[in-house]
Amino acid sequence: MLAACPPEGLAGLIRRFSKDPRAGVRALAVAAAARLDRTCAEDARLDALMSRQVELHGLGFPVVAGIDEVGCGCLAGPVTACAVVLDPACRIEGLNDSKRLLPELRVRIADQVRTRCLAFSVAHVGPDVIDRVGIRQATRRAWELALEGLGMSVDHVLVDGNDKGALRIPTTSVVRGDSSEASIAAASVIAKVERNALMVALAADCPGYGFDINFGYGTPEHMAAIAELGPSPLHRLSFAPCATQDRLFP
Repeated sequence: MLAACPPEGLAGLIRRFSKDPRAGVRALAVAAAARLDRTCAEDARLDALMSRQVELHGLGFPVVAGIDEVGCGCLAGPVTACAVVLDPACRIEGLNDSKRLLPELRVRIADQVRTRCLAFSVAHVGPDVIDRVGIRQATRRAWELALEGLGMSVDHVLVDGNDKGALRIPTTSVVRGDSSEASIAAASVIAKVERNALMVALAADCPGYGFDINFGYGTPEHMAAIAELGPSPLHRLSFAPCATQDRLFP
């Protein structure tokens, strides 16, 4: 009964069974009470994640998108941005900053976001553009492309960090927004999953660098591979140490 009871009716059963003469039943009631506490805490956390978006809707912005990017600090591969539009009533259990999620959970939550969001779009801006315009401008370009890919008009954008960039849409920048705003957190999860999958797929084209393991980040093994092999076509030549190395490939 305790296991099958929905959260709204669980408190009554817990009170009923917490005074049961059987020790085993009382233990089940204690466990159910702990589970209910966790559920209530998660519900409150998810409501807080959506509070700013709900406020923006109240201020007259019908469609609010969250944007986040991944890969800015990598030595190889693209910077990847994702834009997500969530219904204000949407609650995805476990949704959080992608860096706080284990890989398996991150993939599951990304699947839920894709299924339950109103729209999402992913954009990759490659190392050639990063080298030409710099990582900051390349990141802003990825934001723009992700917004364009949504296929819907956006009235307000929430972005992670403190840089509003040059977006032509009203924008609110939120420091640590990937852990405090639902749509930014959703964007961070999808961006991370999509970029990781891309780097795994590209690893076969540039063997020896471990892109399927390090995803382009400067791990000690990756740095050693650059020193031995030189940069590949996926490396950012404007980033140290690639700027001082000869390319392996022309």
